[in-house]
Amino acid sequence: MSLQVILADDHPIFRQGLKTILERAGYIVKGEASDGREAVELTRKLQPDVAVLDLSMPQMNGIGAAREIAREKSKTRTILLTMHTEDQYVLEALRAGVRGYVLKTRAAEEMVQAIRDVSKGLTFLSSGISQTVVDAFLSKKNISAEPLTPRELQVLQLIAEGKSTKEAAALLDISFKTAESHRTRIMDKLNIHETAGLVRYAVRRGLVQA
Repeated sequence: MSLQVILADDHPIFRQGLKTILERAGYIVKGEASDGREAVELTRKLQPDVAVLDLSMPQMNGIGAAREIAREKSKTRTILLTMHTEDQYVLEALRAGVRGYVLKTRAAEEMVQAIRDVSKGLTFLSSGISQTVVDAFLSKKNISAEPLTPRELQVLQLIAEGKSTKEAAALLDISFKTAESHRTRIMDKLNIHETAGLVRYAVRRGLVQA
């Protein structure tokens, strides 16, 4: 039976090119999303074997979407698609439950194999990704803890995208007071007390692009 996949990337042309490659390989692309929130909803609805998630998407990035998918105990395994090779991004992806890490520059050559491996429960890393950092994660050694909760990371991304606290509350379906509390805790935890500093932190963490 052919593997079923959803694709989430906010660049339609790139998404279409990847879809063509995967369909030629015999995979079924069941759905497409342009942001992380839509990707989570599609996964919940369609229950594909694999969700391919771009790291840099509006409203909820690929790592946040992978985290939500993992939290729902879905059968869907996730692959992160990104330009970043730095250890911090790989570690954060692994923490979120991502099983494949594919560089965009290698997607055409590697995505077919990545989906095949990940669907079997294996981990796939693009060429050039440090195996050392993965080994460190698997052995639980020398890994600094993420100071923010998944919800706080979502709020931080929306703040960095220029959303007001009221807009963030509406997008996350929480009260204004709750969103404001999240914002305060984020600032306290990071010891950053101005929006510009939060934006710089979000860029360094890969939540938004510079």
